[in-house]
Parts: sequence; structure tokens; C-alpha cells
Amino acid sequence: MSKVWDVHRTDNADSPVLVFDVGGSHVSAAVFLGADFRLGPVARGLHSAGETADGFIGLLHALGAEAAAGLPAAQGATLAMPSPFDFEKGICLMRHKLPYLYGVSLRDALAARFGWQPAQVHFLNDADAYLLGEVGAGAGRGFARVVAITLGTGTGSAFSVDGRLVTDGPGVPHGGEIWDLPYESGIVEDFLSSRAIVSDYHRRTGNKSTVAALARIALSDPVAQEVFTEFGLHLGRVLRTLLVKFLPDVVVLGGGISRAAHLFLPAAQQELTGPAPQLRVSDLQDLAPLVGCGAARLLGRSGALASVGASSTQTNPA
Repeated sequence: MSKVWDVHRTDNADSPVLVFDVGGSHVSAAVFLGADFRLGPVARGLHSAGETADGFIGLLHALGAEAAAGLPAAQGATLAMPSPFDFEKGICLMRHKLPYLYGVSLRDALAARFGWQPAQVHFLNDADAYLLGEVGAGAGRGFARVVAITLGTGTGSAFSVDGRLVTDGPGVPHGGEIWDLPYESGIVEDFLSSRAIVSDYHRRTGNKSTVAALARIALSDPVAQEVFTEFGLHLGRVLRTLLVKFLPDVVVLGGGISRAAHLFLPAAQQELTGPAPQLRVSDLQDLAPLVGCGAARLLGRSGALASVGASSTQTNPA
């Protein structure tokens, strides 16, 4: 039996709550408005490597205030954070990303800034938040067994069964993470990341570029197309070998690289044989972690998510 990840519980899950998506260089914030998965307008801001803990917390407060303007008062907040992070205590453990937050209790600091009790501030792994958003109101809705894989600077992953996050059990790697699993000459992230695409193109041509730039020229640059095809082959092989015991109904692909899915999905699909999961690109994209943070409150109350149409996720598109 898979262990169900215990998302934070609340007695007022239908009340508005601030939701944040914290990335390596940006923060997004919105108000999650309740069980229909709607978001208010999204506020976005950038932070830098030279930031301070006080400055970063001030940015969160400012973005939260901007997102909440004119809406019913939020009854707390949930933040999607990258690992390593102590999600139960709300303490950042990252040294390579957001190093100025290492050891800082974001729960206590944000509660003080917003005038809440610490128990009103919760945290969620960013890949788990992405999955919950897609299961509740995106490309994973209506499926019993879902895997979300975010393809970007790194390789994020999360697993769900019947609308609940699972982090162990048959076919589920430890913690639901695939990025560091052995694959070919290295680990999965060596082959499924922006670094892999950029390095492959540089090896073939001697030229440095970005994933976005390569996607723009792929139709006219055969080498760029070959690089994306190779990426797709690796993706298909990873899915075929690492997910065979979990048997997902659908794999939802998110992250920046997923925007170039037309360049690599055919190659990934050809590597999948027999009963294969559907491969779908995220419906919600950048909104998925925000929706997922709100969905975690609903999951905590009901035990499983009820899916809704994706069209209701935002009141005012940003």
C-alpha cells in the first residue's frame, strides 16, 4: 500500500488563501479562492543572488499584498518551495539556491509580516504542488494514476493515486523523486534537463545557446532538431524503465522545456511500447504550482481532490 503524503490540514479550506510559487530567480503570488480552483490576479517579482533574508521576505509580503488587493482577506498562505526544505517546520535548507535563506524560519517570518499565527503558513514541495494543480484542474484531471515531471534546470517529479500524493509504494522512487536515479552513464537529470540540451548542442556544434533559442531555430537547424529528438528518446526510455511498476495512466510534462514538446514528444512516444501512459503537456504551466498550493488545503480536508474544468483556475489572467 502506498503511503499517502499528509498535506497540511485546515478547517476553513474554502476560505481565500495566499499561494506562492518560489523559483530560483522569481516569485509568483495569487489568492486561491476556494474549492472551484480559481485564482485571483497573479503578481510576479524577481530576486537575485545578492538578496538578503529580510529583502526576500519583504518581496513575498509585497507580492502577497499586491495579489490580495481588492479580494476577500486571505486566511493564511501556502508556498511551493524547491528542496531541500523542512516543509513541516518551514525552515529553508538550501545552500546552492537562495543561500541567504539557509536556516531561516519562513513560517515565523511571514506570519509576523502578515499578522497571522505561524500555523496559518504552510509549505509544499514545488513538484508536488505542480502535480496537485494538474490533477485538480489541469492535464491530470480525471486520471487515477498520475505522474508529473517538470523539465527545466533540473528534473522534478511527483506521483499521485486517486487524487492523493504518494511518496513510496510499488513503483514509486524514494520521496517520489527521479532526478538522481541511475540512468545510462550518470543520473536522470544528466539527460533530462536544460543543461543536457545545451551541452549536447555545444558538443555537436561548438556553439553555446539556450533551450528557448534552440527551440526557435529547430525547424531550420537540423542539429537543434537532432538534439531535441535525442532528448525525447531519453525521456521515453526513462519513462519506460523507471515507471514500469507504477503504471501511470498519464504523465504530465511541465517546466520550461515542455513548451518545446512538439520537438521531442514524438521521439519519446516511440520509445514507449505495450500499455503506455498518455503523455500530456501541462494545461496550467506556470499557474500549476499556485493552483496546487490551494489544492493542498482541499486535499487536507477531504482526503482526495475532485477535478474541475481548467477554465475556472483564474479570475483575471495575468
